[in-house]
This record gives sequence, structure tokens and C-alpha cells, in this order.
Amino acid sequence: MRVSWKGGELTFRLDPEDEITGTVSDGYPVKLAVNSCEIKDVPSDAHNDLWAVAAWTVVAPWTRRRIAFDRPVSSGLAAALHDGWGIEAGPVGGPPRDPGPTLAISYSGGADSVAAAAVFPDAPFVHFRRVPHSRVPNRWPHYRSDVLAKLAAQTGREVTTVESDLEFTLAEPRPGYPEHHAVMVGALLNADRLGLGGVGLGYEIGSRWLGGGRYVHRFTPDNPMWAPHGMWGRLFAAAGLRIVLPVGGVSEAITMRIALDSPLKAQVRWCLRGTSGPCRTCGKCLYKELIQAAVERRPMDTPITADRPVARKWQEPPPYGGQEMIEYGCARVPGIEKTPFARAAGYLGATEESTGWLDHCYRPAIEEIPEPWRERAERFMAENVGFMDEAQARRVETWGGAA
Repeated sequence: MRVSWKGGELTFRLDPEDEITGTVSDGYPVKLAVNSCEIKDVPSDAHNDLWAVAAWTVVAPWTRRRIAFDRPVSSGLAAALHDGWGIEAGPVGGPPRDPGPTLAISYSGGADSVAAAAVFPDAPFVHFRRVPHSRVPNRWPHYRSDVLAKLAAQTGREVTTVESDLEFTLAEPRPGYPEHHAVMVGALLNADRLGLGGVGLGYEIGSRWLGGGRYVHRFTPDNPMWAPHGMWGRLFAAAGLRIVLPVGGVSEAITMRIALDSPLKAQVRWCLRGTSGPCRTCGKCLYKELIQAAVERRPMDTPITADRPVARKWQEPPPYGGQEMIEYGCARVPGIEKTPFARAAGYLGATEESTGWLDHCYRPAIEEIPEPWRERAERFMAENVGFMDEAQARRVETWGGAA
């Protein structure tokens, strides 16, 4: 793979051994659509390692043996690429980047992201906004990135909004991030300007420790995407920008509660389709409504019925992606038997007692937060959530039957 930058435009060319269809870090297949993308209005003097990592978040799925950057990178960054992916990177010869003192939040506006922002109320935001690609038709016009950007601007925080068409580098399965970490290209390329040493994301216990939506039902302490000792964690650290998960030890029930209790409640928006509010008809709205109803101890309010395609997976037996929250919701929502989750509730047989561990914080998630920001996160969780006891932590560590 050969990559080059011209301003904020990234162009890449595949080597003979590279492939048009590749896999992202969690094993999901993606097909390449186009070999260029643009990140708008980024500083031209960002450190070479930041340019390199930004490029890698885009091209990693299709790169097999080597990558040639258009500027020299540090030996530490090249070593992180080799150790994590077996990729030979060059040219090597640039100085390492020194981390800055500031933590920014990679801010999407969803409940998890808002909860991460609540842990660090003074942190600036970096918001990624999808814009059309000049060479690729938009096959997902219902995605309202303009609405999300406007809501981010209303938070009262310092917000750097970075526009990019990089999601259109994917032909299949649909426009999206080539790697999950591509959402951070704005934080990467603005890290020197903002003095960043870390970037916080809203990934919670399901994504960090319980496998997330693509890994199904498995404890993942060595999660390659979000563990600090994983390949992505080491790569970002080599560029002087640590990945921080402020809410990595709590469930989506807790992030929902924190978000709805925060000063940013009016700006919370997890739906990617709605304009004046959530669309209430997509699968994400159905899932989040289950969680919100459970947190608020009320019946679900949704027009979606069990026969709708977005509810089909909940009519089948488990395991489910995000199963811990399906169990949590089914155990707490009044009248669950009258909802699209009725069959799932019957299969799971969850109770408030069996899901009570999801109301507390898993302490190892705090211990892996880098020291400059660990004490603040620990104090927030102690004051607002509380930590799991030994038996509850064991529920995390045996998730999916792992020893």
C-alpha cells in the first residue's frame, strides 16, 4: 500500500498483494469502493506520525504486507504497525511525537458519547461529520449528519467539527468507517493544534469487555480495538495520542442514565435518521428505547411491532449482539410481553437480580485509563455509579462461558 497526502486529501494505491475485499479489526468483511478521500480543514503542520495513523485508519483493511507513507515516521510508530499487524512501514526516520496535556472527547452526540463527556466536563469535543464524496454516489441519503453536527454545536463546549467523505471508501456493506478508529481522524490531525495527549470515546462495557455487537457473547479482555495493550491502543500511544474509554466499565443503562441526567440532555441523539427527533422506526431507536424504558421504569413507547424487519432478530433464540442489555431491559420494562422483545424475554429468563451487576462499574476499566485522567474517572464512578463487588466482576469475566 502506498499513501500520500495533498492538503487533507488522502490518495492510496494498492500493491499487488493487497486486496479489494478486506476485513476490519473485528473480522467484518468490507469491500473497497474508491482510492481517495478528504478530511477538510485540517492543519498542514500535523506531526508525521499523526498523518500516518490517520491514513492507517482508512487503509488498514486492505493492506497485507507493507505500507509506504509520503513522509518519514518514527521508529516507534513503525514498530507498532509491525507488532500489531505484521506490516512493514516506512520510510522511517522521523522524530516521535510528544503527547500534549489535553484530553478531547470524540463526540457523536449519542448517549454513550454524552456520558463520556459528563465524566470530563471541561474536555473539548472533536466531532466527525460525514459529507458527500465527489466520486461516489450517496447510497445512504437518510443519514442526517447535518443534524448531528448542529446538535454538537449547541452543547456549549469547544467543538472542532471535522468533515470528511472517508466513509464512502466502502462499497460494501454500506458507507461507513473502514476501521472504527477512522472516526478519530479529526482528533488525530488536530492533535497538535489542540495539544492533545488523549482522545476519549463513548465505548462502554459491552464494546470493551463483552465483545460488542459483532463479537457475540464473549469476554474480551484483549479486545484488539479498545484494549490499551491491543494493536490499536499501542499504535495510538506511539503517536502520542492515547485512547481513553471513560465509560468503558459501565453498561449502556448507566450511560443512558448519566446522559439523561447531564446538562447535555437536550442534545442527546443516537438516531442517525431523524431530523427534529429520533425517527422511532429504525433498529437503533428500538434498541435504545428498550434501554431508556428500563432506566426510567416505564413501558416501551414504540410504533415498531414484532413482525417488522428491524425486530426480526429478537424473535429468534439467543445469543444476541448486545445481549447483556437485552437481558437488562427485559428484566425491567413493565409489560415486556407486549413488546417486540417478548420472545427474547422468554428465551432469556432474565431477572433484576441476575442483571444487577450491570448497574455498577467494572474497576479494571478504570485501571486501564491513562494516569493523567484516571483519578477524575475513578472519582466520577465512585460518586455516581459505584463499583462491582467480586461476584459481580466475575459475571463480566465469565461472560459467554469464558473461564
